[in-house]
Amino acid sequence: MTNLKPKTSKNAQIAEFDDFSQGCGWHLEIQSGERGFYRLAQLDDYTDLPRRDFTWVPPLILCLSARTSAINLPGTWGFGLWNDPFSLSLGVSGGVRRLPALPNAAWFFHASPENYLSFQKDKPARGFLAQTFHSPSIPTAFLILGTPLIPFLAWSSAARLLRSFLGKIIKDDSALITSDATEWHTYTLQVETSFVLFKVDENLVFQTNLTPAGRLGLVIWIDNQYASFPPSGGLAYGTMENTEPAWIEVKDFEIFGGE
Repeated sequence: MTNLKPKTSKNAQIAEFDDFSQGCGWHLEIQSGERGFYRLAQLDDYTDLPRRDFTWVPPLILCLSARTSAINLPGTWGFGLWNDPFSLSLGVSGGVRRLPALPNAAWFFHASPENYLSFQKDKPARGFLAQTFHSPSIPTAFLILGTPLIPFLAWSSAARLLRSFLGKIIKDDSALITSDATEWHTYTLQVETSFVLFKVDENLVFQTNLTPAGRLGLVIWIDNQYASFPPSGGLAYGTMENTEPAWIEVKDFEIFGGE
């Protein structure tokens, strides 16, 4: 088992529920609001840890039940494991900052249409995804040396070249999930050293040999953020308007192995 800690912006809340009809679990909600203000409700088990001390390595199994307030929520939401590669606090309470890293992840991930979150040309990059990322461990100093190149991303030709280069370093694999996320479903993530399995209601929906590298942290979240780096070039990111409150609920949470 793991110790989940809340991380929220001032426009979000996390509440536990325990009733006869649903059982016990968590309700993570972000309020309605305009773009330009980051809203996040998150549970994770790595808030106070450096990446080298993150808890999880394969083999492990994560299982939980979840539902959301709407199918196409603005921003992103999901649950699974990652290395928190960006770690920007953005005014969120309970967070710590870490130096940047390349992404490693295995998760159920929903991204609204404004997002494009794949470095491959033939993989789904938005919608409700079963997704993995695998990146090598590169010293942070080398990543920081690349920051002067960021202004050149305004030119689509330069952005396409950088994206092609990153696609050779950052590998990702994914598949679309077609189940109705507003209904309760059981989601199972099995991470082994050589493959990852994704199941919905005990039905296999995706299997990949692309596995995340290094130690990982557990995360469950919903936010109003988007990021897009499509094959056509041009990096875009920001926050989106929520016309109404958005939430995700999780229950029957279990994770074991891999510590």
